[in-house]
Amino acid sequence: MDIAQLSGILLEVFYMMLGLYMAVTMIFTLKDKNHKTRIGTASFWGILATVFIFGKFIPSTIVGILVVIIAVLSATKQINIGTLKQLDETFSNLKAEKLGLKIFIPSLAIAIIAMLIASFTDFPGTVAIGISSVITIAITFVITKAKPIEFLEDSNRMYQSMGSFTILPQLLASLGVLFTAAGVGDKISSIISGVIPTGNILAGVIAYCVGMAVFTMIMGNSFAAFSVITVGVGLPFVFAQGGDPVVCSALALTAGYCGTLLTPMAANFNVLPAALLELKDKNAVIKAQAPLALILLVVHIILMYTLGF
Repeated sequence: MDIAQLSGILLEVFYMMLGLYMAVTMIFTLKDKNHKTRIGTASFWGILATVFIFGKFIPSTIVGILVVIIAVLSATKQINIGTLKQLDETFSNLKAEKLGLKIFIPSLAIAIIAMLIASFTDFPGTVAIGISSVITIAITFVITKAKPIEFLEDSNRMYQSMGSFTILPQLLASLGVLFTAAGVGDKISSIISGVIPTGNILAGVIAYCVGMAVFTMIMGNSFAAFSVITVGVGLPFVFAQGGDPVVCSALALTAGYCGTLLTPMAANFNVLPAALLELKDKNAVIKAQAPLALILLVVHIILMYTLGF
């Protein structure tokens, strides 16, 4: 078995693990008699669990129908947070004092282990993150001495807090591919060409960086926006005028991250923290990040213009 086959098998295992966590959330939801939209919410998590666990064996048409059903459930507001077991604040404070700085070990471990695996093995980054996540779960149990039921309850709390945003990364990644295939980049290019003066490098750089940020805000994913904006703006207005493809591409991608800081579509970064912290303002994280994001976007424009040509 070569590394590519092993990587494929491991990825399927990780998807199945995620599906099992979602199935647990479905069970918690079904047991919650006080949940006002219990059936709709449980159906959502059940469908997602099915797709993640058995997606490889289900015809793509059926998966598409299941995604449409999920969209209908979300549009009709059938996906809501149920009754979650509240943490004992006194117990949490005692645990925090006892663990001290050890509480940060799992967070650091997941990044360090993933980096080491990706650097010293032939596993791709996605597999490296999956392996490091599994190892880190074991480390977390050792450090915290938590019970398995506590792990399941916290997984349920996290998934329910995210709600329908859970499926956004998959949908947005697919959207990027569809936009590219549909020629959206070419349409953007034709529109921009009527605005940007021919041969104006600075205008091209600004359009490339701002376009990446704006499109990332729409799609919630810089990677999904990159292919579309690079085809529509980067190639004709930056690279064609002498821009270094390596420098300008790297800066364009990170310019897109400025948009990530400004959009609720980037649910993992901006919506989930607000939900987990139970903030009254769901956009509090975005508002806190906005000034720095705009400053960084200007910095990206300056760097691309000065270093990319």
